[in-house]
Amino acid sequence: MKKKSKAKELVQKLTVLIALVILFAIFAIIVPDKFLRISNQMNILKQVSINCLIASGMLVCLITAGIDLSVGSNSVLAACLIGVLVQKFGITNPVVLALAGIGISTLAGFINGTLLTRLDLPHPFVSTLGMKNVLLGIALVITGSKTIGFTNKGVDSLMWFGKYTIGNFDGRGAGFPVSFLLVLIVFALFHIFLTRTALGRQIYCVGGNPEASRLSGIPSKRVLTFVYSLSGFMCGLAGVLLVGRLASANANAGISYDTDAIAACIIGGASFTGGKGTIWGTMIGALLMGVIRNGLNLMSASNDIQYIIIGLVIILAVAIDVLRNKMEAQARKSAAV
Repeated sequence: MKKKSKAKELVQKLTVLIALVILFAIFAIIVPDKFLRISNQMNILKQVSINCLIASGMLVCLITAGIDLSVGSNSVLAACLIGVLVQKFGITNPVVLALAGIGISTLAGFINGTLLTRLDLPHPFVSTLGMKNVLLGIALVITGSKTIGFTNKGVDSLMWFGKYTIGNFDGRGAGFPVSFLLVLIVFALFHIFLTRTALGRQIYCVGGNPEASRLSGIPSKRVLTFVYSLSGFMCGLAGVLLVGRLASANANAGISYDTDAIAACIIGGASFTGGKGTIWGTMIGALLMGVIRNGLNLMSASNDIQYIIIGLVIILAVAIDVLRNKMEAQARKSAAV
């Protein structure tokens, strides 16, 4: 059974990877002079870094058959808090700023998990949807609904993670994004955590077989609280990158982060039914979303057209997930007979 499960995961990853290659080839044919530039490829990696980090937190929520709809607002709140600390309080210490941003987002995630487990809400959709609006409101209040620009040179070291690159691959300054290097390190740690630790296995068990989790004595509520706290932590880390990438803090910057993160996870093999998903599949899903957005921008597609196409991609991903679950259910029935 384990071999079959691993084989299915491999096929899923290869399918998404092939889709990514095909999509890459399509844009390379349509806009070759722009899309194939090394600087543009490095830009794609820089653009997907934020979604990768947010999606990694979303993944653990989906594995437990949950969801975190507050990730966009949570990431933006971290960036906005950093902006307020710099602008209004004159704090420029990068460690203090990073800890403040990550801390507030982790706290928000912990509250999400606590609301879910202590109030016995029927589904995290309720608590995280409410928290999404609360966090967005807080971000708007503390910034006065204005964009905060980072002009103080004292915060350059903090912005380094989201702004700067390493190397010069084309002679024009196109280097490998530090932000995506951070993503690779974080994802490697995530892979080890999810596949090699007891808590990682418990997360899969809670989502895949709640009854077995209960009978085996797994503290499901503690696991869920940890999962949503981890999602919040990743949002805070994404918020730090956001500061460097935009060189500003804007409460309305995370409008599409929620849907992009969910799409990256589902495309990468996760499921709303729980118990499925890998961190590397999520990365491929995030890259696919990034290539779509980048290609459409290079084609000068208007925002409304981009929203339509991205929406269709998300619908297709969910439809594939539903079809996949039905086929697996039928396979189990046939095996039982």
